[in-house]
Amino acid sequence: MDNIEILFPLDPFEELIIEIGYDSLENWLNFWKKKNDLLSTAYSYYGQKSKDDWIWGLVLPILSEAYCLKSKNEARKIIGISALPGTGKTTLGLLLEKLSLQLDFKISVVSLDDFYLPSNEMEKAIKDNPWNVSRGFPGSHSLDLMENKLKKWKQTGELNVPIYDKSLRNGLGDRLDWREDSPDLVILEGWFLGVTPIYNNFFDNQEKIKLLTTEELHYVQEIQKKLYNYLKIWRLINKIWRLKPEKFSYMNNWKIQQEKEMLHKKGNALIKDKLDNFLRMLNTCIPQESFDQINSDSIITLNERRKLIWIGKNKI
Repeated sequence: MDNIEILFPLDPFEELIIEIGYDSLENWLNFWKKKNDLLSTAYSYYGQKSKDDWIWGLVLPILSEAYCLKSKNEARKIIGISALPGTGKTTLGLLLEKLSLQLDFKISVVSLDDFYLPSNEMEKAIKDNPWNVSRGFPGSHSLDLMENKLKKWKQTGELNVPIYDKSLRNGLGDRLDWREDSPDLVILEGWFLGVTPIYNNFFDNQEKIKLLTTEELHYVQEIQKKLYNYLKIWRLINKIWRLKPEKFSYMNNWKIQQEKEMLHKKGNALIKDKLDNFLRMLNTCIPQESFDQINSDSIITLNERRKLIWIGKNKI
């Protein structure tokens, strides 16, 4: 990969590219280097944040998989992107939507967050949670609606999903509108996408649970029960890409930065105690070990600066 600045090793990356459907890394590179207009769009989209590693190590591989899946003319497919808050998956998704059109097919990115419960239902669903947050954890989504909309798209090609605006209600968020689309492929993204319930004896391990309050421990166990309801959504996904930080704690600064940007753009965001509470929820509502058990097809490891340092197939 001459003149491309990357940190990740090429051997596991090439193995992944071959798994996607290309003969070799060299042939894959040659395919994309001919797409001058598309590359120009990708680099200009990130602006000053432009990074070779994200474009060549993540954007183009996911786009390649989407392109290959669509080219097979099989049943409509869903690609999942599982990444902690603040990782950059929203920007990634918008770029993938834009670039797909230059390849004469259409990707629509849907977030788990789009299916947050409307405010009247949300208040009941999150009542008495120990973090005093307004959304975010398993149990705060309209799962039947999500399942129905995704299945309908797979059957008819027509996608109709809600739009959730996190800046509404002074940062508490609410359902804003609906969008209709007819994509060739759907990408579903979320911060705990693919997470499954863990064994009950996890909560017998005092070393694991000692940092939880009594109220948190009880609520976390209830969340484990609610995770079973998400399995029907995970079963609709054909491929999962997981973006994994070297350390789970990196998420905290990424999320803080994300909320600062939202405050600047929309005038409302999580700040001060509300942000602290939300971070506490993200760090405790699901045991961190659960994320390493996600049955993803690919893993991308990021360092604290969100540089990609490893990309390859998930071999667990």
